[in-house]
Amino acid sequence: MPGMWWMVTAALIVALVAAYLIWTAGRVERLHIRAESAERALEAHLVRRAAAAAVLDEERYGVELHAAALIALDAAPQEREAAENDLTRQLRGADLDPRDPAVRTVVAASRRLTLARQVHTDLVRDALTARRRRLVRLLRMDRGYERPRYFDVDDPGLHLPGELAGS
Repeated sequence: MPGMWWMVTAALIVALVAAYLIWTAGRVERLHIRAESAERALEAHLVRRAAAAAVLDEERYGVELHAAALIALDAAPQEREAAENDLTRQLRGADLDPRDPAVRTVVAASRRLTLARQVHTDLVRDALTARRRRLVRLLRMDRGYERPRYFDVDDPGLHLPGELAGS
């Protein structure tokens, strides 16, 4: 009988370790999938904001703003961050009329972009944290997934004159 308890205990330990490894591998997979989804959503919001900015009247808001919007729409992946930062600077520097429906569309797109960027940043941070865990590195649980990357841009949020920054 004493030998049987050892076998039951050993089997229980093996089952617990296996369950933990399966759970950890599943978590790493879920975090990477969510980070990839957040990246696609962020890209969609970037396109929406640039498209909305491209519709703004060139004569009223400046050729530079219109050009920055077109550049952001056509930017290659390695040039995307710089193009989006330039568009953000142009939007902030423009004297936007809050009564213009096109301006309200750009502001709304910018606010949604701010949220999408925050979600993306949080999920990339979580995926990178999971990748740094000793067990994940040792067993190479992340080998099937591309390393997530932060999208390093200025805060794209816009506030029209008369609005509070926190609203």
